[in-house]
This record gives sequence, structure tokens and C-alpha cells, in this order.
Amino acid sequence: MGDEPKSGFSRRDLVRGALVGAVASRIVAGKAEAAPGAIGPGAVPLELTVNGTAHRLTLEPRVVLVDALREHLGLTGTKSVCGRGACGACTVLLDGETVCSCLTLAHEVSGRSITTIEGLAADGKLAPIQEAFVAADALQCGFCTSGMVLSCKRLLDRKPRPTREEIRDAVSGNLCRCGTYPHVFEAVERAAGISQARRAGLPAEADLPAPGGPERLADESRIADALRDLEQLEDGRA
Repeated sequence: MGDEPKSGFSRRDLVRGALVGAVASRIVAGKAEAAPGAIGPGAVPLELTVNGTAHRLTLEPRVVLVDALREHLGLTGTKSVCGRGACGACTVLLDGETVCSCLTLAHEVSGRSITTIEGLAADGKLAPIQEAFVAADALQCGFCTSGMVLSCKRLLDRKPRPTREEIRDAVSGNLCRCGTYPHVFEAVERAAGISQARRAGLPAEADLPAPGGPERLADESRIADALRDLEQLEDGRA
């Protein structure tokens, strides 16, 4: 038994092999970091086009868009709340599409068009959806409002006369702990009416009907029956 040859692989060989493998992997990783096109880990110049204006910044690759907007450009309308894309408070428009800016690296969107809540108003006037949110009292604490407005703006850009179900779907990714969803739905319907009135050249006072007034979206089929019943009730009282 003592005459059998010993194995050529010892514990020392095992340790030596592990060390060699670790060193080799670090060398390969180092070469990957130095590959052409890689950025960082230090701050790197980039250009962000926000609300039609180009901004030149120098940021580390790890900086997310919401932090770039708030801390480096002073655009604090975009809220940073959950930090993991679950609440929608940080929603902005990227080339017209909604994205969670807390999950988007600033360097990822260099050269693309970014719209924040500050970019909706023009010439000192609020956008129709912003006016509608005010008129419908569709905000309370305000943390979700900017993201909610931008989600609604994206919907109206594609569906000028959305159904209630389409409105629900559009804001399904925006969490409102205050529970203002019914007011948000009405705000979008109001905004649809505002847009139509302005395209038709109606007077400014026709833009925002009184809250709950029977003239609100009178041509919408989903409330036509209710308006008819209301008119009949009023005629009966007269």
C-alpha cells in the first residue's frame, strides 16, 4: 500500500491555481474597462437637451437622470421618491415617451429630447393639462403631480379624446397615496375639451367649463344619456 504512487495534485497546487485564476480575471477585467467607448469611473462630459435647451454637464456614469435634473440643473419639479421605478413620481418624457428618471442613467439619454414638468408651460401660460389639473383639483400633497401630469400629457398627445379606461391605463404607473384619481380622470377629460376648444378658435372663457357643468364634454357618448336625464329633470322642475 505504501508503494502506490502519490497523486500529483496537492493542496498547495489548489491554492496556487486559485490565486492565478483570480489575478488573470482582474487582468481581463482591467482590459475591458480600458476598451474603446467605455466611460468612467470618473466624471465624464455629456450634453442633456432638456425642454429644448442643451446643457453641458460633467457627471459620473452612475448618476441617474432625476439627480442630474434636480441637483445639477435645478429642475426640482421632477420628484425623487421611491428610487426604484415603483411610484412614477419621477416620470419625464424622453422623445415623447414616459420613462422613470430614477432608473435612467443620465449618460444613456445624452443627445435625446427630455421634457420635464417645467417644459410644459409656454409664454407664461400653463399647458391645457396643467390648467385642467388646477380646475379639477387633481392634486393634494403634490409629490405625484408632475409625473402624473406628464403621463396624461403623453396620453393626450396620442389620444386627443381618450376614454375613461384609456385614462386609467395611462396613469396606472403613477402612484397617488392621496387618492386623487377621480379628479385626475376629470382633469384629462377637461384637457381634451380645452384642446378641442382652442383648435376650433372658441373664446378663452369656453376653455374651462365650470366644474361638473353639463356642458363639459357634451359631445361625449359616455355621458350623453346622463345629460339627457338631467335636462329632462330640470324641465320637469320648471
